[in-house]
Amino acid sequence: MPEQVESPIGGVFLPSADIDSVAGLLHLREFQSFFVFATPSVQSALQKENRVFRVLDRADPPVKWVRLSSKGRLGCHLEEESGSTPEFLCTTVPMGGCYPDYVSEELRRTLVAEEATSAFVIHKGDKKLFYAPAIPAETKTANGHAGAWSSWIENSDAAFVDGTFWSDDELIKTGRSKKTARQIGHVPLSGPGGMLEQYPKNIKGRKILIHINNTNPILDKDSPQHRAVLDAGFEMAYDGMELEL
Repeated sequence: MPEQVESPIGGVFLPSADIDSVAGLLHLREFQSFFVFATPSVQSALQKENRVFRVLDRADPPVKWVRLSSKGRLGCHLEEESGSTPEFLCTTVPMGGCYPDYVSEELRRTLVAEEATSAFVIHKGDKKLFYAPAIPAETKTANGHAGAWSSWIENSDAAFVDGTFWSDDELIKTGRSKKTARQIGHVPLSGPGGMLEQYPKNIKGRKILIHINNTNPILDKDSPQHRAVLDAGFEMAYDGMELEL
């Protein structure tokens, strides 16, 4: 028998129960334990109605589920024999939004609305990293400006943010869906109230677009949309990207 190769992944943070956020867990089930950090409602959506995620219990010891408060800060450990000092801190930022369609109405009535979608701020020493692959439209304030997430970005050394769609009607124009970007939980990059308009100005940290859909024209390096996000100071994440703070 070949010797088992240890995975370098010690923990996974789930911003939502969306398929894009959770499908990768099933590729990490090869009999090796790790930590899964998520709000209680996201954990319920996965554990109560999706028996397929029980394969995570096959590890020895089983995968460990850690509850995140929707508005709290948690000292995080990624080792079984951890000391009293956490390796880093995680602040959960509620982003609103809704639960995915596969969650039954019965269970949905028991879940906390503000736990549906979260952003995370990872603190280590004097460095902060903000992570939000989905920024729903309802996170805006009454005057149309960005919600509480923008203040976290202003004080972060790097921000990984929702770059899913360029325009609100992108999926309709490409024939992929009858819903707009906002209707499925993503503020588009362009247009009134879009990410380029809402994003805090003159921040100190790097701003990196993630979760970019294959319909998004910014992926075409020769497109005016690609140039527009670069001119606005954004970077685009890519496979194998490494970041040192």
